Amino acid sequence: MSDAARGEEFENKAEKKINGWSFLGGSKYEDAAELYEKAASSYKLAKSWDKAGAAYIKVADCHLKSESKHEAASGYVDAAKCYNKTSPKEAISCLTKAVTLFKEIGRLNIAARHCKEIGELYEQEQDLEQSIFFYEQAADLFESEESTTSANQCKQKIAQFAAQMEQYQKAIEFYEDIARQSMRNNLLKYSVKGYLLNAGICQLCKGDVVAISNALERYQELDPTFRGTREYKLLADLAAAIDEEDVAKFTDVLKEFDSMTPLDGWKTTLLLRVKQAVKAKELEEDDLT
Repeated sequence: MSDAARGEEFENKAEKKINGWSFLGGSKYEDAAELYEKAASSYKLAKSWDKAGAAYIKVADCHLKSESKHEAASGYVDAAKCYNKTSPKEAISCLTKAVTLFKEIGRLNIAARHCKEIGELYEQEQDLEQSIFFYEQAADLFESEESTTSANQCKQKIAQFAAQMEQYQKAIEFYEDIARQSMRNNLLKYSVKGYLLNAGICQLCKGDVVAISNALERYQELDPTFRGTREYKLLADLAAAIDEEDVAKFTDVLKEFDSMTPLDGWKTTLLLRVKQAVKAKELEEDDLT
């Protein structure tokens, strides 16, 4: 008998168990859950991922009828693992149900992990808005459990995607928050200049020279060592180039920094937006003269 056929056999047995008569109502659902689990395992061996996922959902449903929320949530997680291979949408649906159940039973750290996973799935699907939504939920849950490092990982994603979506103020707030929290931890202090640089780049994207100047002052107060960094110099020099509406200077400043510390794709994309804005202003000025 093939693995797939064995899976179907276990499913049929489970359905008979549910539809049969039982002295103990809860017991038949527990027995059925066990059979559905065996069915799911057989489908996994057959690499029938959709069928395995569907069987795990039935496992979860049985556990819900037995009022075993933790087991039900775990069933949805197992279903999501199967659907991950074929249908991210179904995986997200299962994980969302699991998160709800884990929250109901107070397993907030587990709920947070799965919220983060949903955020990652939406990220893969290029749905940044939904990704941000679930990363925010995950960050809140991690913080409620005092898992600061995990919360900050989520916040970095939120800030990154917010900036990509031109929600610069939101990105700034998150990067500054991560920087502040990192300053309290000696092991994380070294990364503060990177967060402040990212926040500063988002400030540049807003194009408000006064706000950029104020932000740089604020960042020096937050981290007194920041003024002596190349990151600070980059932001200050770029701000000056924006103020002077000097595209050539802006380009030279970037080239100099990039030659020593290559800029990643995210920074490059945002700084190109800033450069285009400066160029547009420069052309505007030329048209007026």
